[in-house]
Amino acid sequence: MSELVFIGMTFESFIIIIALILLILILKKYYERRHHLTLYLFLIFVFYVIAIIFSWLSKILVLYSGIEYVYNQTASDPGTVLSWIVLRIADFRISFVFLSIAIFLSYILKVNVFEKGYNKVFRIIVSIYTLIIGAYSLIIYERGNTLLDAIAFLLIFIFMAGIYIPFFIRAYESYKSSDQKMVKNAFISLALMSIFFILVPLNFLIDRITILLGSPGFSVFYFLAWSFFILGIIMAYFGYIKPRVK
Repeated sequence: MSELVFIGMTFESFIIIIALILLILILKKYYERRHHLTLYLFLIFVFYVIAIIFSWLSKILVLYSGIEYVYNQTASDPGTVLSWIVLRIADFRISFVFLSIAIFLSYILKVNVFEKGYNKVFRIIVSIYTLIIGAYSLIIYERGNTLLDAIAFLLIFIFMAGIYIPFFIRAYESYKSSDQKMVKNAFISLALMSIFFILVPLNFLIDRITILLGSPGFSVFYFLAWSFFILGIIMAYFGYIKPRVK
């Protein structure tokens, strides 16, 4: 199992490096043009990257921390504040919190790009759902319970789909209605970004389901998940941020 964890850690190291390079490029474009939508995208991607970093840290803890209750599930949890934090890092729960923040910011981006203002009811629903995911991730937890993790990924997937499917529809409609090549490229890139982002929690959910069915984890779906995230950033950068469409 430690070999699989090491492979996952190595893979995520490369994902983090690529993501940081893209973040630097995006930040550079923002300082060149001061385009507020570029800033929204940058902040969204930052929270996604923080989620990946905590996922990477979880593997560091398992492999190198030497903390027995992290790598040995039969060891007793000391029940301290430190163990509470460490276990939630080790089991991806802190990553869920940052993913939910990134999705919430994506809702704000959607409103700024495609809407004239906020729908008050939907804004309340999105805000409450964000808090629910955060609370579930940190409180509804049992060490080694893969089913609870799968439910957390399902909640994230529902949230992601609820924000990004309408985002995709509006971006694709804008792509179809425009006759300017740069504008069309910008909106189709955002449409593709939304699809790739939806696929991130979906693939993680499938990976957890394979674990429930007896797999040791780190299936091909695990590696596809973060790969789709990188593809989403690349689409947004080269199609929307770099050319910059007002």
